[in-house]
Amino acid sequence: MKTMLEAAKAAKQEVSRLTESQKNAALEAMADALLARTEGILAANALDLEAAKETISQVMLDRLRLTPERIAGMAEGMRQVAKLPDPVGKVLSEHTRADGLKIQKVSVPMGVVAIIYESRPNVTSDAAALALKSGNVCILRGGKEAFRSASAIVSALREGLKFRGITENAVNLVQDTSRASATALMTANGYVDLLIPRGGAGLINACVRTATVPCIATGTGICHVYVEKTADPDMALRIIENAKTSRPSVCNAEEVLLVDKAIAPQFLPKLRQRLVTDRTTPVELRLDETAASIIPGTPAGEADFDTEFLDYILAVKCVDGVEEAVAHIAAHSTGHSEAIVTSSQEAARAFTAGVDSAAVYVNASTRFTDGGEFGLGCEMGISTQKLHARGPMGLQELTTYKYLIFGNGHIR
Repeated sequence: MKTMLEAAKAAKQEVSRLTESQKNAALEAMADALLARTEGILAANALDLEAAKETISQVMLDRLRLTPERIAGMAEGMRQVAKLPDPVGKVLSEHTRADGLKIQKVSVPMGVVAIIYESRPNVTSDAAALALKSGNVCILRGGKEAFRSASAIVSALREGLKFRGITENAVNLVQDTSRASATALMTANGYVDLLIPRGGAGLINACVRTATVPCIATGTGICHVYVEKTADPDMALRIIENAKTSRPSVCNAEEVLLVDKAIAPQFLPKLRQRLVTDRTTPVELRLDETAASIIPGTPAGEADFDTEFLDYILAVKCVDGVEEAVAHIAAHSTGHSEAIVTSSQEAARAFTAGVDSAAVYVNASTRFTDGGEFGLGCEMGISTQKLHARGPMGLQELTTYKYLIFGNGHIR
């Protein structure tokens, strides 16, 4: 670990000085190398899947699984990042004092960015692409379930860097997947400039508690959809089904449904038909007392409205209007993504003004909270905090700034 940290720190100056054309050429070469190494990456991933099949759920296995199409998508994501404007060296603001002293605020890279993540191999290429384009060195520490996959991916990425004459130490993979290596990154003061944990609540909470380096909390998503009394029921059902079932293992999937009591008797039977009866993979509905008096399902436990299920499970609660929906979200949300389905502009205004989350939707699925969907190419994670970065973290969120001051013999 110490050798890797020293190598990353030594590479920081070279990477920060790369021109936009150098970074873009490297990203294209890294994408080419990913595609060229597809067979080897899939073979490594098959070993990861075989080792993990008895220890993680089918939903999480899907999160781990790579296919030729997913690898092609990873490569395309890198090419999309190459097409984005360079975030480094931008003059964010400037002014000239009355005495002629000129002061500029200019964007610069963070330096060495460490990412601790779990079982999604695509995070490896996404993080590397965003780090390089923003002039940063990255240290990747993946989970043991995806280690072989991540190792094969990083080998390809470093091959692309080498082809373009750029230090391979711009992208580093921690070889040890024990807790000790994670703790070492969390406490690598003087080496790591920013730590980003990306995974479940346990990982994120451990990083926030332990880290002595700057850390951004990302990821945990107890996302809500509120069906307000004026909502179009067909629209609401489409949004709910998409938010819950299109990929339940990701952080922008819906975990809690709030339904206005005024329409619950009519709406909830349609919901059960859509999510339970008509589906090959039915959704387990965990119902509060009011909802359970209308449709059959599992009685909701005390913890169900504070759980990121990452599975085909949906907690359902009936509320008495927008104000109660907003209050429930304030008490139980992780600040990720929330949505209202409504035909009322007044209700939409009250919801968007009252809900304090990184992404707040009106008549759209929470599944859009994603760097690619937001036009960022891909993302380093979804920040659920407020300082420095909030929501999908793209290139801008991986830069900081410094002041440049130009004088002509000025003294104070």
